[in-house]
Amino acid sequence: MPSKTGKPRLRRWEASRYLLNEHGIEMAIATLAKLACLGGGPPFQKAGRVPLYPVDLLDKWALARLGRVIRSTSEDGHA
Repeated sequence: MPSKTGKPRLRRWEASRYLLNEHGIEMAIATLAKLACLGGGPPFQKAGRVPLYPVDLLDKWALARLGRVIRSTSEDGHA
């Protein structure tokens, strides 16, 4: 299913750019690579040796990482 990018899956460098442009999340290519090894990053598929990130799953991962909207620092338990 095509996305806003016109592609259903993105290469790692494209995923890094997409997260910044669409969600405001700065995520270096190297960080995505590290998370792919350690876990905790966005889900991906592999085409041979090339990791591909489905755009719909990138969106879900980014929204979960962002958390809820708050109006003051007292709402999140951190001052």
